[in-house]
Amino acid sequence: MSEGNFSRPEKSLREDKPTKIPTSKKNSSNWLLMGFGLSAIAVFSATIGAFLALSLSQTPLRQAKLTPAEEAVFNKEETLTFDNLQIPKLSRPVNILVLGIKVTTEDLPEQNHENLGYHALVNSFEGLSDSMLLLRFDPDKDYVTVLSIPRDTKTFVAGKGITKINDANALGGPALAAESVSSLLNDVPIDRYIRINVQGVEKFIDALGGVNLYVPQNMKYTDHSQHLYIDLKEGEQHLDGYKALQFLRFRYDAYGDIGRVQRQQTFIRALIEQALSPRTILKMPDILSVVRSHIDTNLTTNELIAIAGFTAQKNRSNINMVMLPGDFNVPEEGELSYWLPNHRKISEVVAQHFDMEMESDYDSASNNSDLSNLRIAVQTTEDNQESAQKIVEYLRSQGYHQSFITQKFTTQPFLKTKIVAQQGDNFSAAKVRADLGIGEVIVESTGVLNSDITIQVGQDWPNINFDYPKENSFKTVSY
Repeated sequence: MSEGNFSRPEKSLREDKPTKIPTSKKNSSNWLLMGFGLSAIAVFSATIGAFLALSLSQTPLRQAKLTPAEEAVFNKEETLTFDNLQIPKLSRPVNILVLGIKVTTEDLPEQNHENLGYHALVNSFEGLSDSMLLLRFDPDKDYVTVLSIPRDTKTFVAGKGITKINDANALGGPALAAESVSSLLNDVPIDRYIRINVQGVEKFIDALGGVNLYVPQNMKYTDHSQHLYIDLKEGEQHLDGYKALQFLRFRYDAYGDIGRVQRQQTFIRALIEQALSPRTILKMPDILSVVRSHIDTNLTTNELIAIAGFTAQKNRSNINMVMLPGDFNVPEEGELSYWLPNHRKISEVVAQHFDMEMESDYDSASNNSDLSNLRIAVQTTEDNQESAQKIVEYLRSQGYHQSFITQKFTTQPFLKTKIVAQQGDNFSAAKVRADLGIGEVIVESTGVLNSDITIQVGQDWPNINFDYPKENSFKTVSY
């Protein structure tokens, strides 16, 4: 990017010069602070590990018995090594399938439940998976990846045929769910699973003390049959477990379950950043109580300790969140609605984030290396469209010909500009960031659905003076 394209405010000057600190003393101070920081991280991670080891020693993490054939679905390769303090650490990348299960008394009619007059939630793992995530903890690349799989994804499930992927757990438990997800993702190996029911999510958030996040819109929905009452206001909120569950379950807008997946990613990022606070250690007894009663997993205690220690040392740039590439179908009357997987883009995602080889049919299919094919959405608040127009014009002058302004305005005031890798392509997002000269690259799917990259313009955006021939028009696209 040429320097003449942007006029940035000059730094204010002071007449009095600051006292010059000797270089050796500055370096000593920096190393001292760095030492304290690294020590704090090490102590925090070790404390979590020690506390978990002590508290989980008598905790049965698995609540469902798997047959030998079901056990064989999961990768048996060793996952751990131990340091000098005998604290377990990950020795290789680990892929974990997380299933959020919602079961009501209606789903289990054969069991005797008190007649409450509505379909009450049940502490069970035997139903449809209301949400699905594939997590990758990669010590080789120092990344955590979260792949969100919409529950309506159309795929093959053994014993049922072509159906929605959320059927898999109800039909065959975690093993069939893992088998179905692996097949959908070009045979990505799955090492472990975690199942948590809806009641457990609510109790887990309460145990953590709630979570702070921005609610992007007013959310209101009533379902008397489930006693589901959602009533959240737009804006910055502190959500306790009950309100967090409202936020996570709301799917009654134009994007349905896909909009919910986007909100879940926002929630997950906020939860990770807040849950890894040192204060969490003090809340471990309550958290472990939830683990004992509402979680089913084939993770060992040591694996859980290693994952907690690994994740505790990550910042937001080391946490990637991607949604399974696909599109809505247009169902005929009486047909089911599906999320139709885009297998070419799935191949790209698993190659980039799960270290899988590209399928030969798709090796030459990716065209994002050609800047003119990148779909870049510029997203601002409704009253800041002039900046959006200038950004689009500049991007087009740099060869990004499919740049457009989206009418999906944001109400959230971003302090910093975000370059969102909507489809998980952080390489292209980094190239866009380099050309703009501003912005934070974030890999998540919270931007505009039909874009490859979404630029969410923040308050840090400088005044722009363009010094090149402008195009005669720009696009405003409604997505």
